Amino acid sequence: MKKVIFILILFFHFSFSATGYLLKIESIIGPVTYYRVKNTLSLAKKNNMDFVLITIDTPGGLLSSTRKIVKEILASKVPVIGYVYPSGSQCASAGTFIALSCHILAMSPITNIGACHPVTLTGDKEGDKIMIEKVVNDTVSFIKTIAKNRKRNEKWAERAVRDSISSTEEEALKENVIDLIAKNIDELLEKIDGKVVIIEDKEIKLNTKNAKIKEIKEEFKDKILDFISDPLIAYLLLTIGMWGIIFEFLHPGYAIPGIVGTIALILGLFGLHTLSINMAGLILIVLSIIFFIIEAITPTFGIFITAGVLTFILGSLMLFKSISEFKIRIPLIIISNFLTAIFGYLIVWFAWRTRKRKVTTGKEGIIGEEGKVLEDLNPEGMVFVHGEYWKAKSRSGVIEKNKKVRVVDVKGLVLIVEEIKDEEK
Repeated sequence: MKKVIFILILFFHFSFSATGYLLKIESIIGPVTYYRVKNTLSLAKKNNMDFVLITIDTPGGLLSSTRKIVKEILASKVPVIGYVYPSGSQCASAGTFIALSCHILAMSPITNIGACHPVTLTGDKEGDKIMIEKVVNDTVSFIKTIAKNRKRNEKWAERAVRDSISSTEEEALKENVIDLIAKNIDELLEKIDGKVVIIEDKEIKLNTKNAKIKEIKEEFKDKILDFISDPLIAYLLLTIGMWGIIFEFLHPGYAIPGIVGTIALILGLFGLHTLSINMAGLILIVLSIIFFIIEAITPTFGIFITAGVLTFILGSLMLFKSISEFKIRIPLIIISNFLTAIFGYLIVWFAWRTRKRKVTTGKEGIIGEEGKVLEDLNPEGMVFVHGEYWKAKSRSGVIEKNKKVRVVDVKGLVLIVEEIKDEEK
């Protein structure tokens, strides 16, 4: 009987243990980070997860993306645990805003948090002091609001922006910036077990001990889009895009500068979070269709069709990025684009053949045809050309009956012909 009770206790313990998602932020914060956080929180709510654990190791990133991430965390119906991890990690600049917005914030040993002074892509120029001051004041208000909402140290948060201060885990705990220090994830889950968080004025008690965690892994396409959304890469893409389009306008017909410039401009706008990921993906797919049409109308030996395949791949990666449960696998994208490329080349090939084929109807269809003179052309008479009898006029003097002639022009219903000399036969 004791064995049965023990088995039942174990069964109920593991059946009702908490479950959560683990999301790692390990690079510069940008649009892709935002969509990963947004999708993870949406899935957590849909699948009734008990919590979402976000490990943070970042030097910072775009403030525009950070604001959107903070919005998602503050509005989350599922408790969000921020954890600066592993040892040696930093939670700097934009990462600090995200960390402070979490319901519970922890750090592992030998880590730091802070240094949030906003920096522009072009640097803090002397002439931009007023604008920079406005940005700093706005950013201070933003971080203080977050700190106040989570009952953290507002003065420290302000200094992190104005004075770029950074604190170790021990200092952060002492300053009421974080809730606890934990060596690893297991120790963290054990320490926060039983803690209460407030969501929409409701107290939620965490049950994290022995919780089952499912990691939301970063896919290969995420890494590609992460690279594009690096602020420096995005700024470089914008520059390339601008100069590519300018060069195409100055020297029309080269095609390559215009193609590269257009693609780079779209990717740059996405990287700076000016275009949403879905909008950028949709524009790229529409652009790929335009490239295919241009290639079919004006064959350019594969330049536009290559650009079309590239933009279609990028557009596919971006367009379906935010729909977590509808994932388009990389092999499927490659196969579909390979088939698209073959189909495009066939269109171009048929178009090229059609253009090269001799016209067989109308005026153009009969010019160049050969025929036989039925009566002396002096200079007019009858000829037999293209299986029909025609009235013809000689362009090369008198042409005797039964001589071979070639049509050189058509005037109304009269063929203009010339004699085919023996040396031409």
